[in-house]
Amino acid sequence: MEEDIVKSLSVEGIITEKIETPLVDALEYIQNHPMVQFHIPGHTKGAGLYKRFKEIVDKGACFLDTTDEFNNIGTLHPATGSVQKSQELCAEALGGAHSYFLLNGSSVGNFALALTCTKPDSKVIIGRNCHRSVITGLVMTGAQPLWLTPQKHENWSVWGGVNPSDVEKTLRENNDVSMVWVTSPTYEGIVSDVEAIAQVCRKYNVTFVVDEAHGALWNFSDNMPQGALHLGADAVVHSMHKTAGSFSQSSVLTLSHNSRINPKVIENNLRLLHTTSPSVLLLASLDAARAYLSSLEGKDAIENAVKNANYIKNELKNVPKVRVLTKEDGFLLEPARVYLMLEDLCGRRLENILKIEYNIEIEASTDNGILALSNIGGSFEDALYFVKAVKEIAAKEHSDISYLEDYKFMPLLEPEIVMTPREAFYKEFEMVDTPDCVGRISADLIAECPPGIFVLAPGELISNKHLPYLANYKSIKVLK
Repeated sequence: MEEDIVKSLSVEGIITEKIETPLVDALEYIQNHPMVQFHIPGHTKGAGLYKRFKEIVDKGACFLDTTDEFNNIGTLHPATGSVQKSQELCAEALGGAHSYFLLNGSSVGNFALALTCTKPDSKVIIGRNCHRSVITGLVMTGAQPLWLTPQKHENWSVWGGVNPSDVEKTLRENNDVSMVWVTSPTYEGIVSDVEAIAQVCRKYNVTFVVDEAHGALWNFSDNMPQGALHLGADAVVHSMHKTAGSFSQSSVLTLSHNSRINPKVIENNLRLLHTTSPSVLLLASLDAARAYLSSLEGKDAIENAVKNANYIKNELKNVPKVRVLTKEDGFLLEPARVYLMLEDLCGRRLENILKIEYNIEIEASTDNGILALSNIGGSFEDALYFVKAVKEIAAKEHSDISYLEDYKFMPLLEPEIVMTPREAFYKEFEMVDTPDCVGRISADLIAECPPGIFVLAPGELISNKHLPYLANYKSIKVLK
């Protein structure tokens, strides 16, 4: 086994230590070899940060690596001092009654919502395109999912919105549902009719939660779709670190005015889940992001992100062999996202060409297309370069042998549920070779991230249809 510390002779003949630091090396490489960024985090190497916060961080992040309770900062649980005031300002900016800063991303907010709104064997209506953290929440509580399949758009290889009539039909057939849980927008930016779903939930007096992780900018711009907090949702999670400029791992959970959810219960559950040593740097980045987006400069940055995205779409939508998802395709879309496809190239192949030949990193690829984010820290020069790159790729003949791998990314499948995720999670399991897993019950949560949409949840029957999505797995965890 190779030792972490290696003795070596320096040029001067003095024995020194050579210490392996893989992650530090990777960060050093990023610093010395910057890519053109069309992915999270939205501040884009600090260009979209609140200036006062950036100046503080630039002076030395090591001095800011403290936790709550010190230096008159206040505490996270219970929220006191500057932390409490920052959360109150965030709730006001988002249009909610109570905001809670989250460490460990929106995932911990979803865990807390599951603990607060469900219990063993309670039924929860969930859009099948939810994030894997929603399933983890069900494993924690033992709740039973009632899956709603959103619209499938096979020609784009993406999920669409959740149909409000499907929500009402499921509520009508199940009088013991504890919560409706919808993801809007989707990863590619497709928005559900949240207001209509909220009206259905009010009619049946059921708690309505929206995972609005990718809509963190919406409450700060009139050119964005209206946020779920203003449309009748009881609670919303926002991944501020994805597009709104806070640091990675920092998010916000917000309860609406007149929410059915008891704030004291959600606070207690967040305390159960959170670290007792929260990073003040991450918490402060949330405060800074809210301040920046509320400022004139921040609002201009949002408008520029939308303008840059519109420029890309308008320039590419009529280019031969290029298809760009726009509102003309019949979708309500998050406007700062660019989802496109290039004829004869799968999404992963196009992603690799952009990275290797043009030094461009995009957010994600699907089976057929790619997703690029126009960020608040992005520039028009970057948009120009992106358009140039795609036009050049479209004009060339690029080989694509990905079909030989028989591998897919976006699982547009309907599940066959045998038992709840929690039941399956705690049963005995074994590992089997992937080709032999058909007909067995999954004991694991299998999801590709990004975006974290799962192929299989614990308790679901594995079929031949799953195999193209499991090609990267040598073995699968199944129930004995």
